[in-house]
Amino acid sequence: MSIDQIIHDFVTKASAKHRIHVLDYYYAVNRLLHLLQLDKFDTELLPSLPLPKLLDSLDQLVAYAVKEEIIADTPRARDEFEAQIMDVLTPLPSTVNKEFWESYQEAPMRATDDFYHLCRDNDYIKTRQIAKNEEYTVSSPYGDLSITINLSKPEKTRQEILEAQKVTDEYPKCQLCAENEGYHGRPGIAGRTNHRVIRIPIHGENWGFQYSPYAYYNEHCIIFTKKHIPMNVGTHTIHNLLELVTVLPHYFVGSNAGLPIVGGSMLGHEHYQGGRHTFPMESAKVLDTWQWQTQPEVTAERLYWPMSVVRLRSDDKQALIQAGTELMQAWESYSNEALAIVAATDTEKHNAVTLIARRKGSAYELDVVLRNNRTTEAFPDGVFHPHQDVQHIKKENIGLIEVLGLAILPPRLKTELADVESYLAGEEVTIAPYHQDWADTLKQQKEADTDVTTVVQNAVGQKFQRVLEDAGVFKYTTEGQEAFDVFMNQFK
Repeated sequence: MSIDQIIHDFVTKASAKHRIHVLDYYYAVNRLLHLLQLDKFDTELLPSLPLPKLLDSLDQLVAYAVKEEIIADTPRARDEFEAQIMDVLTPLPSTVNKEFWESYQEAPMRATDDFYHLCRDNDYIKTRQIAKNEEYTVSSPYGDLSITINLSKPEKTRQEILEAQKVTDEYPKCQLCAENEGYHGRPGIAGRTNHRVIRIPIHGENWGFQYSPYAYYNEHCIIFTKKHIPMNVGTHTIHNLLELVTVLPHYFVGSNAGLPIVGGSMLGHEHYQGGRHTFPMESAKVLDTWQWQTQPEVTAERLYWPMSVVRLRSDDKQALIQAGTELMQAWESYSNEALAIVAATDTEKHNAVTLIARRKGSAYELDVVLRNNRTTEAFPDGVFHPHQDVQHIKKENIGLIEVLGLAILPPRLKTELADVESYLAGEEVTIAPYHQDWADTLKQQKEADTDVTTVVQNAVGQKFQRVLEDAGVFKYTTEGQEAFDVFMNQFK
């Protein structure tokens, strides 16, 4: 197939999907010709039948650019060139924002639906890579837990890591900055020419709303400050989260804690994550219910969850903010050395909260998850962090998404767990040394004729349960639950 035919099919398909207006046909063709260093085009072509999918034509355009040495044959060069091609069918940021807010007047869900489908069609959301992720659900005493082996986000090569370390530029300062919109890309900052951001006003300031390119769940979105400022969780965070679920009532929105170890992986730029997804924690059983002492309009619940969670619910947003602030401030100064909970050492704070907001009809819900990031000689990675015996499955920080009951496991586990399955099936195979003791235990416990995949998946689920239990501050021991009761009694 000629390159002219590929270009024609790409623009025709984009037009059929209402991404390029028919009047913009030659404009789009000429932009592609420029990218591909061509100056002629056959105007008598007919569309191929059947018309190729947009992403298939994209692959052909990139392959041509590599073949003709227009771009280097590297993941970064391909990614940047793909974004430039898809920018041809992506409206200007001002147009995208105008259309979003026009749709919003009809229905907030329609506005996000339209924006979401644009980001899928223009390959900003990497649908094909996301489809590679392995997902399943396992049962636990706390309810179902969701497991994902993340195979979508490409791992950086050693050369790319070294290149990124050399870069001293501060534009954009990080991958969340608003300046990424339309940015060509450089080592450490992916190509974002097809990237679009919706401006959402929160308490007089414009925040950015975008979708995650490598989504971990349905309509995974990120909301970030215009200014590059570090994470800072306080009363203003509760204000912001409740305002966001007022603007987007069909989405949950949550904030990581603001401290290292318990605060996720992006503490340098204040941001929240949200989406249209029901996580396991949302369906957790309730252990105790009462009306908040100072704000009787607020119903409080203690959840049966491996981490220590209090759910606050009210139709009154201000009452909910007040109750959430009281709980957060009480926790920040709480210590119980018998349970290894120490609020601060010297000038370093250790207690923090992970916050999740959502709507339930007219009511607002705020989940407050109690966290602590203290380290000791016995637990150098964190007292309330996955302990050594579960780190062969999950050793990374336990952030917002894991707190909610969705494990994001590293890609290495795809092959490593397949080896464990083969080992359980009696095959001769070399297992990663850090899995060996675990695999031996599973082999001893495995019943005859049991499906090895099911055995390993359930065992991974049990490890993730332990990961969350390790991160819980009030353990499910007599001492732990009595201390949790005493702590919460001040609010009853």
